[in-house]
Amino acid sequence: MLITIATILIILWLLGLITSYTIGGFIHLLLVIAVIMVLVRLIRGENPIR
Repeated sequence: MLITIATILIILWLLGLITSYTIGGFIHLLLVIAVIMVLVRLIRGENPIR
């Protein structure tokens, strides 16, 4: 589920970069949070694809 959310956020982030919506800053924040969550799961030794 976490990978799905991260994928959706990456797509929205790229869409925000291409179309330069004002919500782009919020998408960047969500993308950073998703990447941090994946890294924490990897550091703990959990499977991030579950």
